[in-house]
Amino acid sequence: MRLSRFYMPLMKETPAEAQIVSHRLMLRAGLIRQQSAGIYAWLPLGKRVLAKIEGIVREEQNRAGAVEVLMPTIQSADLWRESGRYDAYGPEMLRIVDRHDREMLYGPTNEEMITTIFRDTVKSYRALPLNLYHIQWKFRDEIRPRFGVMRGREFLMKDAYSFDIDGEAARRAYRRMFIAYLRTFARMGLKSVPMRADTGPIGGDLSHEFIILADTGESQVFCHRDLIEMPVPGADFDYEGDTEAVVAQRTSLYAATEEMHDAAAFEALPEDKRVTARGIEVGHIFYFGTKYSKPLGAKVAGPDGNDVLVEMGSYGIGVSRLVAAIIEASHDENGIVWPESVAPFDLALVNLKPGDAATDEACARIYRELGAAGRDVLYDDTDERVGAKFAAMDLIGLPWQLIVGPKGLAKGEVEVKDRRSGARETLTVEAAIGRFAAKPAA
Repeated sequence: MRLSRFYMPLMKETPAEAQIVSHRLMLRAGLIRQQSAGIYAWLPLGKRVLAKIEGIVREEQNRAGAVEVLMPTIQSADLWRESGRYDAYGPEMLRIVDRHDREMLYGPTNEEMITTIFRDTVKSYRALPLNLYHIQWKFRDEIRPRFGVMRGREFLMKDAYSFDIDGEAARRAYRRMFIAYLRTFARMGLKSVPMRADTGPIGGDLSHEFIILADTGESQVFCHRDLIEMPVPGADFDYEGDTEAVVAQRTSLYAATEEMHDAAAFEALPEDKRVTARGIEVGHIFYFGTKYSKPLGAKVAGPDGNDVLVEMGSYGIGVSRLVAAIIEASHDENGIVWPESVAPFDLALVNLKPGDAATDEACARIYRELGAAGRDVLYDDTDERVGAKFAAMDLIGLPWQLIVGPKGLAKGEVEVKDRRSGARETLTVEAAIGRFAAKPAA
């Protein structure tokens, strides 16, 4: 993509309303623009990051055996009355009356809807286990939306729902999602810590939050160091095998946020194993048995022919929140520092002197050949001054900058900058193309 043809409205000044790093940088780097309180338009750069994150989430859900669907954003209030949650959910639910005086709502979550879909279509235990997920916009009318997309009213979420014949099978489904979450966040360059959590209005008696560590995180985190340093199951992990040991290893180690902190259990850890840090919740998983299947009548015929209420769990990931969370965990004084897996472009190609024949020709060749190799290049072909070009590229945070100018080309060289470390090296044009032509594996 040529920058001269791209829409990337940068801001030079720090917006007064932005209180945290991610909100400031998302506005300054042209990822989002606020439309009303807690509601944002996603501009091209932000939309690209959102799509990268969504892609990783989808791949890991599919790998774990979940099946994608898409449910509507508007739901009938009658569904929520059946489950008993319509009045209990609170003012965060946006209630709507349509032109026929039917009571509707903008879905804050989808337990009721997915349960009725299952109830109306699945009749036998032979269809189980089943895990259905979707990636959909949701709305919760936060009383004080703040921190940009970190705590907005409208947000993109992945929510999955498992259906099983009994509690043992349901807990196996829970463990599969637990491992899928570890892999999902690791692929985004994040260290995630699973922590036992309150189930809240979702319900049930088993729940874990996934917290990523960031210096500017909203919660105080107390955990065992091994939880952070423990390797994540690889792409070849056998989900059909026993996941219990992998999950048990992590849940047996002490981990808590400030709301659930047990000081005695934390003084009990060896001193060199205690970690106190800041963190941001990016995922939440629940096992709640028959909380929704019972009131909504979601049953299947069991092996003996008798009807059995299905056991359920739900599993959420804040897709749009992850954009902000990654920035909170990965930035410096100059701007965003994207992990390669979620960067809006693979690299920036910076032409220091547009109009110079040799520089234009070298940039055109690099742009053409890297594009043919499947790399997504943002080519700065604008007439901006050099300092402004460098500042813009550092602000938007692409992992690599390939810098081409007349002086370097006179010696047959271009410069490569690693955005994370700031390290620079000079390479021939051929070597630079070779360096970036091979796309890294997922």
